[in-house]
Amino acid sequence: MIDNSELPIGFTMELAQHSDILTRFAGLPEEQRNRIVDGARSVESRDEMRNYVESMFQETKSSFF
Repeated sequence: MIDNSELPIGFTMELAQHSDILTRFAGLPEEQRNRIVDGARSVESRDEMRNYVESMFQETKSSFF
């Protein structure tokens, strides 16, 4: 499991605003969660992080899996 201290703060804050996405993220296998968190580390702005989190489970964003 991912330790909260390892999560980018902006990613954590956005997940907190989207409980449905948080629930789905928490249910993923560890490898997939790690891949998503690694992607979040490259996000550089608040708006970009919002878009990143909101698009995590869209059909067109299958690159996470």
